[in-house]
Amino acid sequence: MVFKLGVIGGGVMAEAIISRLLKEKIYSSSSIIVSDPQISRRQFWHDQYSVTTTEDNQHILDNCEILLLAIKPQIFENVVSSLNLNLHEKPLVLSILAGVSLEKLAHHFPEYPIVRVMPNTPAIVGEAMTAISPNEKVTSLQLDLTLSLFHSIGSVIQIQESLMDAVTGLSGSGPAFVALMIEALADGGVASGLPRSIALELATQTVLGTAQLVKHKNLHPAILKDQVTSPGGTTIAGVAQLEKNGFRHAVISAVTTAYKRSQELGSK
Repeated sequence: MVFKLGVIGGGVMAEAIISRLLKEKIYSSSSIIVSDPQISRRQFWHDQYSVTTTEDNQHILDNCEILLLAIKPQIFENVVSSLNLNLHEKPLVLSILAGVSLEKLAHHFPEYPIVRVMPNTPAIVGEAMTAISPNEKVTSLQLDLTLSLFHSIGSVIQIQESLMDAVTGLSGSGPAFVALMIEALADGGVASGLPRSIALELATQTVLGTAQLVKHKNLHPAILKDQVTSPGGTTIAGVAQLEKNGFRHAVISAVTTAYKRSQELGSK
C-alpha cells in the first residue's frame, strides 16, 4: 500500500501537524503512516488517530508520496544512515528539523525534492506560523502542495533559507516564551489576590486578544502600548517596572539565543 504521507518521528510537533490535517480532512487516517521507536507511542498514534504505525523507517520511505521528517536533529544522521535512499520514485521530503540545512538534507537525500519547514505547536488549533524554504528539485506543483498542507494548520510564508534559523528562534521557540508570559501574568494576578483559575483565564484571554488586535488592525505594538498607557496611570507604572527589570532585553536575548542554538544544531 502506498501512503500519501509518511512520518518518521511521532513526537509532539508531528502530532500537532497530523492532528490538524486529519481534522481538516486534508488526509484520512488510512493515508498516513507514522514510525516511532517506542511501542507506547506507536500504540498512542494507533488509538488516538487510527493511523498505521511501524518501527521500520525504511518501510515508511518505500511506501509514501510525501515524507515528513520529524525527528530530533541530534539523531538525524543516525536515522538517515540506516535508510536505503536509492529509490526510483523519490518522495517529496519535508523536514521540520531545527538547524538542519537544505545542503545537509540534500547531502543525505541526493536528487530528492526537499522543503525545509519550521512550523510551531499552535498548529494543534489551526494557528501555526510556518516558514518554508524549498530546494531546486521541488517543482511548482510540489511547492503548491506544501503551501496547501501548511495553510491547513495556520499561516505560511516562504523565505530564503538563510533566515530559517532566525525563524526557529522566533516563531519556532516563541510559543514557550509566550506561555511563560501568560504564566507570569497569572502569577502576578494571584500575587494581587485573584484566584488562580480566574487569573489564568484573564491572562490567557488578554494575550490572545492583544495578539488579534495587533494582527487584525495592523497596529504596531508600540502604538497599542501607547493607547493603553495614560499619563500617571497604572499601565505606565507597570511598563516602567518591566523596563527596570530588562523585560524587552530578556525577550530579545531569548530569541537570539534560540537562533544561535539552531545554528549550532545544524553544524553538528
